[in-house]
Amino acid sequence: MNVATYLENSAARHPDKAAIRFLGDSITFGELNAASSRLAGGLEALGLKPGDRCLVILPNSIRQVTLYYALAKLGAIEVPVNFLYKVHEITHIVQDSQPAAFIGAEPYLEEISKVLEGREAPSIRLVIGATEKSGFTPLDDQFSGSADFATYPADDNDTSHILYTSGTTAASKGVMLTHKNLARNAKIISEMRGAIEPDTVIIGVLPLYHIYGITSGLNSAMYMGLTMELFPHFDPEKVMEVVEREKRTLLFAVPTMYNRLIQLAVARPPASSSLKFCISGGASLPVEFLHRFEALFQAKIYEGYGLTEAPVCIENPYGRPNKPGSIGVPIPEFAARIVDERGNEVDGGETGELLVRGPGVMKGYWNLPEETNRTIRDGWLYTGDIARTDKDGYYYIVDRKKDLVIRGGYNVYPREIEEVLYQIPDIVEAAVFGLPHKDLGEEIAAVVHLKEGAAIATDEIRAFVKAKVAPYKYPRFIKITAEPFPKTGSGKILKRELRERFETL
Repeated sequence: MNVATYLENSAARHPDKAAIRFLGDSITFGELNAASSRLAGGLEALGLKPGDRCLVILPNSIRQVTLYYALAKLGAIEVPVNFLYKVHEITHIVQDSQPAAFIGAEPYLEEISKVLEGREAPSIRLVIGATEKSGFTPLDDQFSGSADFATYPADDNDTSHILYTSGTTAASKGVMLTHKNLARNAKIISEMRGAIEPDTVIIGVLPLYHIYGITSGLNSAMYMGLTMELFPHFDPEKVMEVVEREKRTLLFAVPTMYNRLIQLAVARPPASSSLKFCISGGASLPVEFLHRFEALFQAKIYEGYGLTEAPVCIENPYGRPNKPGSIGVPIPEFAARIVDERGNEVDGGETGELLVRGPGVMKGYWNLPEETNRTIRDGWLYTGDIARTDKDGYYYIVDRKKDLVIRGGYNVYPREIEEVLYQIPDIVEAAVFGLPHKDLGEEIAAVVHLKEGAAIATDEIRAFVKAKVAPYKYPRFIKITAEPFPKTGSGKILKRELRERFETL
């Protein structure tokens, strides 16, 4: 089925209910459905066809949501790109995806204009906002089609999106997700959490160029017919206002966002909390964050797990014991297992690579058949994450396979050390990684960002960790930075940049 069907169904059930609220503006389900149909017709009139790729560089907005469902209805493939990307990042995506169309926002045209200069493709170039740049046509001129536009009848194998991985360690890969992947995933995660009251508001702080925001936020809201309060970017003060104002809310966020809400709530405790529950994903949630947040906001955080190649596949089950530090159990229709280097399943409690299988697993990597075959084998997606299970079948992420540090023959998982560092109240952010060492191969290093006004010596930090872990695990090299850590648009800490900066900190 076409993923836009969820919007159409909600528009039929309650056309006058607010679908998206954004910076004081609002659009109902009926209005959003009609606008996306008209835009789909306008894009079709320009020559955009089912299967064509459309590069999109837009921040969160009502127009972005409208375009999302317009492209789905048309059967075109959206290639969403972080609007903060620079020329070298965009160039790879354009060269690889060969889009037929580009749609962006006026404030973010400088970098893409450099990439598109002198290129024949994409032939359709539209922009939101005033346009003084030659070669771009106002997007708002394209809302000329019929509101009765016939939605493309997508089958199970029709690609809806190509999302490029962040490329923090290598050239980014285009992940092909089908309408079935996105529709089934949104349906499963919406239904597995029990009945959600119709007046519940989803707090939309995640970027809609990222799979977490697309699946857990937008498509789930459309499936359930819930209003989404959408933000252009994460602002803890604004989120707190919604939490205090509304009757019931849901929050889908990444650990960095929960951390910033914790810091705000410590300084100014919320007058009330409407949070029904929260979901954390995108990166591992430090246990200390979970405990602090739940105490301050009186709301449960259910940590889950997903990746661009399989958006949501494991989560702590709603209504069952929530195990701090665990990503939970496979969600309905999904399965998981842990294997060793030879592909053999390991015993419970032992570590190995996490494999997942289910209807959300990607179609494959765009233009990379060999990489696809290495990543998906016999229907199982090899995630590259090191994990273990406990006696109850709950899964725990130990670390990324590529982040493993081998010090003198001993395996050290940075996440374990970061969990210890977060037990120090003055530490706001922590990152652990390996540095080259001529004798040991690698040595453990850590960068920490302290609370404003905090004063703690590196020797104190080192001694604290040393007392809690095996002798080969504690960081010998520690740097303190006054600056927040560099992050991806979805809030993941860029360890590669921290590692490269280490000597200059």
